[in-house]
Amino acid sequence: MKTPWLTSRRLPWLALAVFAVQAVLVSAAHAVDVASLSKPLDLNRHIELLEDSSATLTIDDVRDGAAASRFAAMTGGSPNFGFTRSAWWVRLELENTSDWSSSVLLRQDYPLIDYLDLWRQDADGRWEEVSTGDRRVFSSRDVDQRDFVFTVDVPAQDTRTVYLRFESSGPINIGLTLSTQAELVGIVGKEQLGYGMYFGGFLVLLFYNLFIFIAVRDRVFFYYLLYLAFYGTYFAIHNGLTFQYLWPDSPWWGNKSLVVMLALTLFWGVQFSRSILDSQRYSPRMDKFAAGFQAVCVAGLVGAVALPYSAIIVPLAALSSIVPVLLMYLGIRSFIGGHRPARYFLVAWSVLLIGVSAYMAKTFGLLPHNFLTHNGFQIGSLIEMVLLSLALASRVGELQRESVTDALTGLFNRRSFDEKIKEEFLRSQRYGQPLSIMLIDADNFKEYNDKYGHNYGDVALRAIADELSNTARQIDRVCRYGGEEFVILMPSTNREEAQTVAERQRKHIEAMKLPKGSITISVGLATFTDGSFHSITEFVEAADKALYAAKRRGRNRVEELSGEVAVAGERAAG
Repeated sequence: MKTPWLTSRRLPWLALAVFAVQAVLVSAAHAVDVASLSKPLDLNRHIELLEDSSATLTIDDVRDGAAASRFAAMTGGSPNFGFTRSAWWVRLELENTSDWSSSVLLRQDYPLIDYLDLWRQDADGRWEEVSTGDRRVFSSRDVDQRDFVFTVDVPAQDTRTVYLRFESSGPINIGLTLSTQAELVGIVGKEQLGYGMYFGGFLVLLFYNLFIFIAVRDRVFFYYLLYLAFYGTYFAIHNGLTFQYLWPDSPWWGNKSLVVMLALTLFWGVQFSRSILDSQRYSPRMDKFAAGFQAVCVAGLVGAVALPYSAIIVPLAALSSIVPVLLMYLGIRSFIGGHRPARYFLVAWSVLLIGVSAYMAKTFGLLPHNFLTHNGFQIGSLIEMVLLSLALASRVGELQRESVTDALTGLFNRRSFDEKIKEEFLRSQRYGQPLSIMLIDADNFKEYNDKYGHNYGDVALRAIADELSNTARQIDRVCRYGGEEFVILMPSTNREEAQTVAERQRKHIEAMKLPKGSITISVGLATFTDGSFHSITEFVEAADKALYAAKRRGRNRVEELSGEVAVAGERAAG
């Protein structure tokens, strides 16, 4: 009987051999041959990481000391550690298999690292340090660029090791890439074009809505402008552009400005949303909660200035996650209530909510740091701003409708009637077409109101308005003239047609069922044809005289006045 090859005595040696092979393979995976670099290389699979939980290790400790053996290779995922008190060290080995020296650029693509230090070797192998970060002046950077970019020279047929140390009171996202100078110039050029288009879009929206605000003077547009301005500035800070171009010598403000703009964005975003959604009307209880949330944002704004960045960024980040959910709820309530702008608002915030969720998950280390999780927030924000502009355009339509609509009955108001009768009177004069007008008054409405109360009086007026609208023809315009009076403008309608319509209206109102009592109407008619009236004022006064004639003759009847002659309708009061 043969002895099995795999015995308990051989098993430890086999495990040791496997470990040795893995160690060789992992070590080989870490080294990057700069000679074969043809496009930007993501270094996630090539770096080794060391967590310094006390943030006290020095370069000597991690390079030559006992800590050097604690480096571990990246085995998957992304080196995104969210909010952490630890410092993180990166070790990267570069080799050059060519016969000429090579200079490459090492780029860290997340610009909000407080302290970022790099150690590299010069041509003679001597170590040199570059200390930068957004808590140090911008001129401390190796390359004048919004991200952190370092040059590394690797001699021919030689190897160089690079060390980096990350420490930040905000999230630590390690996103390292390696590229040649020519490749990076091309990439940065495309990025600058993209940012130009992105922030250009923000500016277009800003000025477009500024002009609309100047025209309509609606405070909702003012809230939107502030929200848009602070939001755009926040993203410029987030991308490192403001530190590069606006305050490169003020790292203190560069660090504070992010949380200040975030707090202001949250405050004005909630204020804008409450206003455009009319949440006080459609969701009064949650509107109060949203107002309280704004008070928290003000406290966060004060804390952003007075407290350390590390003490305020986590609460504000948590608030940023809550805001979209809160505003989505307000949007749904307004949408259910029939508020037109809420449709665009809900779509806008749905897009933003997806981007915010991805970004916040990345910030807290739940998702990897990549293009989508890092920029989805920004892409979603621009789409959101465009859609919110559509919501504002819808609000302009609402304002226009409100300006010509009676709030109680939903009919066109006196202003709308005055504008429309001018248009129809001129058309009738020009083309010789008849035009009729019907003035309507609710009979004994004051007594009805006094007997049953104002609430039931309003119910009666709304019921009359609905019945008049339902009974009118499509070409007629039904308006509330004022108080308990209504008016119907009837284009291309002669005397006989107008009498038929008026009598039908009278009968429908008389038969109408109300919660309290019943009500009737008196109607005065006038028809303009063949120049029977010289002006609109004469025309309307004729209908008004006919209405008073109906009142004098017992109410609940139709009287018609054509030219200067009053003709009593031979209809008995119902």
